[in-house]
Amino acid sequence: MALTYNHMNIEELKASIEDQIRHPYLAKFIPNPVISEDKLMFLAALLKQSEFPEEKQKQYIITTMLVQIALDTHELVTISGEQEEPEAEKKRQLTVLAGDYYSGLYYYLLSKLEDIPMIQTLASAIKEINELKMKIYNHDFNTFTEVMEGLKKVESLLIQRVAEFMKKPGIDDVLGDWLLAMRLDYENKRYHLRETAPIIEVLMKSSYVQVNGGQVLRALDKMIRKHLLRVEESVKQLPQNFSVLREYLQQHLYHSFYMNQQQVVEEG
Repeated sequence: MALTYNHMNIEELKASIEDQIRHPYLAKFIPNPVISEDKLMFLAALLKQSEFPEEKQKQYIITTMLVQIALDTHELVTISGEQEEPEAEKKRQLTVLAGDYYSGLYYYLLSKLEDIPMIQTLASAIKEINELKMKIYNHDFNTFTEVMEGLKKVESLLIQRVAEFMKKPGIDDVLGDWLLAMRLDYENKRYHLRETAPIIEVLMKSSYVQVNGGQVLRALDKMIRKHLLRVEESVKQLPQNFSVLREYLQQHLYHSFYMNQQQVVEEG
C-alpha cells in the first residue's frame, strides 16, 4: 500500500524528485542520492497544515528536498590524496558538481514560483547548516555531546525553518530527536558497508572519543537509543492535526527499535 499523508502520496513525491535530479552522465559515475522518506513525511505534515493549494504544497516539498539533497551530496565529497587515482579524482569532482547541480535546480524551481520569502528562508538555513558542518569537521566542538547537538541541528534545521515560515511550530523536539537517531543509524550502516561515513570519520579522529572504532560505535548506539526513547515520549505530545505523522513515527519506532531489541535478546 502506498505511503500517504492525507492523500499526499510520498512515493509519488519521491518519484517527482528523482525525475528532477536524474542526470544520465552523473549516474554513470556516482550513486543516486538518498531521498529521505522521514523528511518527506515531516514536510508533508507541515505543508498539509497550510492554506496553499496541493500543487504548491508539493512544489515547496520538492524544492526543500532538493536543498537537502544538495547539502547531503556535498557532504560525501572525499578529501583528495597525494596519490589519488584518476577515477577517484573524477568521482570526487563530479560529486561536487552534482551538489551544485541540485542546488541550481532548487533555485530554478523557486524562481518559477516567484517566492522570494521562501528563497530567503531556505538560503538562510543553508548558511546556518554549512556553518555548523564546518564546526563539526574542523573539530571546533569540545565534547561528544556538543557534536551530537550540532549534528541534530544540521539534520533538522532546514525543516524547522520551513515550519517557522509556515508559522506551524510544535514538532521541533520530535523532529530533531528522530532525525538525529536516523542519521546516526545511517552512518553506522555505511561504516559497516565500508562506505563514506563522514561523522564517524570525524569522531575517529577526535580527542573527545578515544581512537577506538568499537568505542565510537558503542557511543553512537547509546545516542541512538537515547533519542529514540525521547521520541517515544515527545511523539505523544504532537497536536491532533499531526496524527498521521504520529502514527508513522510510532510504527517506525516499533520496527527500528523494539524489533531490533527483541532480536538482540533472542540472539543473546
